[in-house]
Amino acid sequence: MPDNKSIFSVRICVIIVNWNTGEHLKRCVSSLNKQIVLPGEVIVVDNASTDSSADGLGKFYPDIKVIRLGQNMGFAAANNYAVRLASNDCNWLALLNPDAFPEPDWLESLANAVRVHPEYKFFSSRLMNANQPSMMDGTGDINHVSGLVWRDGYKNKANASMFETKDVFSPCGAAALYSKEAFVEANGFDEDYFCYVEDVDLGFRLRLLGYRCLYVPDSIVYHIGSATTYVGSDFSIYHGHRNLVWTYVKNMPGVFFWLFLPLHILLNFFTIIWFGLRGKFSVILRSKIDAFRGIPRVWKKRRAIQKKRNASLGDIWRALDKSILPRFTQIRKRFS
Repeated sequence: MPDNKSIFSVRICVIIVNWNTGEHLKRCVSSLNKQIVLPGEVIVVDNASTDSSADGLGKFYPDIKVIRLGQNMGFAAANNYAVRLASNDCNWLALLNPDAFPEPDWLESLANAVRVHPEYKFFSSRLMNANQPSMMDGTGDINHVSGLVWRDGYKNKANASMFETKDVFSPCGAAALYSKEAFVEANGFDEDYFCYVEDVDLGFRLRLLGYRCLYVPDSIVYHIGSATTYVGSDFSIYHGHRNLVWTYVKNMPGVFFWLFLPLHILLNFFTIIWFGLRGKFSVILRSKIDAFRGIPRVWKKRRAIQKKRNASLGDIWRALDKSILPRFTQIRKRFS
């Protein structure tokens, strides 16, 4: 592939979905103007924010496209909408949360990874905690056979593992790069999710299609996380734990679905008890009831997804986490 950086820059479309993020969005957009490899296009989709966060973004990045929606469509639908608007000459999609602030060589590192590792079709960035820069925010998502998902390295102190290029199950949607062709083939994000776990779900479907994800340690982004929805809020608990069930039902292939279904059911009972003891019984129960009610619709999606599966069961087995019990600290972090 040619070394001319401009070739990479005009082919990468950066997509930011915003909702009431205040000054974070302007800081995020400003960081794109400092990239060594400039994106060919920047699209901000504003989900009917009631603050002024999306005003005057042109001062921070020239030629930015700002799309203001009349209602909050959610993270999944807004990203899909932006992908449909992306220029035809952009064949890579870099998703960036408005509370995520990339280092100047973020896009350059991702573009170089595309050149060096053409066998990969999506890439994960190194996320660091924006409020505690010595703490990791994650290297990529892990999917356990039970259906539990968590971010590898989340809330851990910076360590040597974050410098290792490695295959990961899927990237955190806060800062990720996808082949546009693969994204479209997988039908993008599931808009029924609204937000939370939609990135793991997309990653699972891309895995089923036979694609792999690479963690790029040099692509550094400082991430606040849940800047507007807040960790542990009823909103995040409801959507996260409803969507956890749907992701398992839709994507766990073949014999694995039935083999690990008892473990998945046990996981869901555990979450109800966990949150119930913390005064969140109503929201977690509603989450699981609505997940169960949605299974007939999700099962139809499962049939279509599994019909398109190109990956072998062995491929998926190697990609899943198979520890006898996920580390308790990771369970606690995921459920907090």
